[in-house]
Amino acid sequence: MCPAHSCAVFLQLACCCGSAACSLCCGCCPKIKQSTSTRFMYTLFFMLVTVTCVIMMSPTVEKAMQEHIPFYTELCNKLNAGENCSTLVGYSAVYKVCFGMACFFFLFSVFTIRVRTSMGCRAAVHNGFWFFKFVALLACCAGGFFLPNQETFLEVWRYVGAAGGFLFIIIQLMLLVQFAHRWNQNWSSGVKYNKTWYAALALVTLVLFSMAVGALVFMIRFYTDPEACFLNKLFLGVNGGLCFVVSLLAISPCIQTFQPTSGLLQSAIISVYVMYLTFSALASKPAEMVERNGENVTVCVFPYNSGEQSESNIVTGIGTAIMFGCILYSCLISTTKRSSTALQGRLMPPGEDYDDEKTAGGQNVKYDEKEGTIYSYCYFHFVFFLGSLYVMMTVTNWFHYENAKIERLLEGSWSVFWIKMASCWVCLLLYTWTLLVPMFFPKRFQA
Repeated sequence: MCPAHSCAVFLQLACCCGSAACSLCCGCCPKIKQSTSTRFMYTLFFMLVTVTCVIMMSPTVEKAMQEHIPFYTELCNKLNAGENCSTLVGYSAVYKVCFGMACFFFLFSVFTIRVRTSMGCRAAVHNGFWFFKFVALLACCAGGFFLPNQETFLEVWRYVGAAGGFLFIIIQLMLLVQFAHRWNQNWSSGVKYNKTWYAALALVTLVLFSMAVGALVFMIRFYTDPEACFLNKLFLGVNGGLCFVVSLLAISPCIQTFQPTSGLLQSAIISVYVMYLTFSALASKPAEMVERNGENVTVCVFPYNSGEQSESNIVTGIGTAIMFGCILYSCLISTTKRSSTALQGRLMPPGEDYDDEKTAGGQNVKYDEKEGTIYSYCYFHFVFFLGSLYVMMTVTNWFHYENAKIERLLEGSWSVFWIKMASCWVCLLLYTWTLLVPMFFPKRFQA
């Protein structure tokens, strides 16, 4: 074995058992920041547990394990996991595993309170010792299966998960509103130096509003019926009307006086997202049936829902991948310095350059936290704590957990419908508040 390769392997062992930053053994890989490496490793932990929860909620996977794993029944008996490992699958198992993951991130959130420098012992634990932290995560997830009073625990933990899941949704919506304001502000500033930015601003705004109107027309066409679907008609009218109102509010003279950067681009982004949430809510609503010509006919359903099993599996797989992608995006983006300071109502200080530290035989690491932490460790773990609760509630279909299966994740349920519909109104409320707050607190906004 060459000396460079031996050194790279040694550094990986130091990453697992010490405070060194994790990196790949291949030296041709792009440079990586220490802060990025740390967040990637925690994300990997999060995804491993999430995939485990998906497997636990999948009867298809459970059946495949029974058919292809030798001595499956004997193994379940030795583990005292019930007949065919019944205690290791289903919503109760997901609750217990997510309880362990949530405890892991919550304990680290408490452990890293007020960590300001990466040179201390607590920061070293946060940035390294990955093998021991992985063992601790496994212990936390396994410990959930040994809690006393299982029925009481599941009942209480369901409401804790619902509260944490709602808070995670609010953070997602706050990030969207922040993104809309930042995009509009950046492009509006460019208009002063180059009129091309004005054309780009107008074009993107027109495209986004066209998408929102097109989505509204589409839902009116396929999700309403002359004889049924009253809620669909009501909420399509309410949400469409609210989007129109906030668009007028954004360009009203009273708002422009206190917030000159306010414009239609922000309203267009919010409108598109509200239409997406509305569509997702209507698609999650249980199907309605009306009697026509002596037969019960299903109405107000998505046109491609033909009932084919293969088609349903494809749609479920794509929907699940998009959902978990959004979860990871929210967890990681909300913990960057720009986003976390914006959520706290503060400005981000200018960036700094950092020297590279060469790792012989492996990927180069940029130790970008020598002068101080780049992001809040405590807040980072807290967001992943909320993300754990959101995953738990989503995978188990929120309050309809008894009959929940991952293959039926996109099927209708009233709890999912109301959660997504409420998200529409919270998003519009947050955006409206950002438009009105300069009028109520002009000095603070100018500062």
